[in-house]
Amino acid sequence: MSSTRLSSAAAASAFATTVVSHDTLPTSSRPRTGKAWVDPATLPHHDHESYIAGNTPDYVKQLNYNTFMNYGVGEEDCFGYKVGKAVRFTEVSVNRKLERQGRLEATTVAEIEVTKQMLNGAGMLHGGCVAYLIDNCCSTPLVVLGLVQNVNGVGVTQSMNVLFHAPAPRGTCLQIVSTSIALGGRVMSSRCEILDKDTGRMVASAFLSKMQPAPSKL
Repeated sequence: MSSTRLSSAAAASAFATTVVSHDTLPTSSRPRTGKAWVDPATLPHHDHESYIAGNTPDYVKQLNYNTFMNYGVGEEDCFGYKVGKAVRFTEVSVNRKLERQGRLEATTVAEIEVTKQMLNGAGMLHGGCVAYLIDNCCSTPLVVLGLVQNVNGVGVTQSMNVLFHAPAPRGTCLQIVSTSIALGGRVMSSRCEILDKDTGRMVASAFLSKMQPAPSKL
């Protein structure tokens, strides 16, 4: 299947007319699903330590990272905090897919180096750590697409199908490429590939399904 991408400038202008900063939206215009809606614009700010490329507006990149840190990683005493904190996003983009009747597709690219605390007893990247990275990173294109389309792209994970392809020893630079598949009113999905950045070898791949929880279930 061919994948047609517009240039960064053309892609940005293609959907720029539908993008409005949350800072300028009145409260009544912000997307929400009852009390279950997590508004990225209301989450605490987190500084990203490096430049993030891609054709999305800066506010989308920032609110996506705020959501990643607050909703996915959490505070210092939360599970996997040091691993999640070490993730660095390198690109956040949205493109129109001509083969899908012009529907928007969001892609995020992140990187992290495999450290000792991410290893199993055999000295390789732990499968549980892979699942943690996928759960958090594969959620981000849905957040981005929600911000661009002014709908709720934040939900909770319903299911995750992970395939492990190759081990990754300490020192491996992982590149995590996540892409939106579908963003519905209640259910949404995305896919993810974790690569050895230096060799291009596939370490793991996954499909993620998320849903909007009922307010009573939070």
